[in-house]
Amino acid sequence: MLQVNPKMLPRLAEIEKDLTLRRKRAEDEQWLGEIEGIDMTLTFVRTKQADAARTTRRTTVLLGLPGPRPSNG
Repeated sequence: MLQVNPKMLPRLAEIEKDLTLRRKRAEDEQWLGEIEGIDMTLTFVRTKQADAARTTRRTTVLLGLPGPRPSNG
């Protein structure tokens, strides 16, 4: 599964806006097949936006560096 870089969120917003405009035109022209395809793509874009936004909210977990084991002697 591909992960979207959070830096791409503005581009995804542009794509969503364009798809919304295309969907409006498809409704006006009664292109039912086109509407269905655009709806599927909008769902995918919105899912990717949510995934990318979620990755920006994650915090880094420091696991530490391994060190030498203490000697038992």
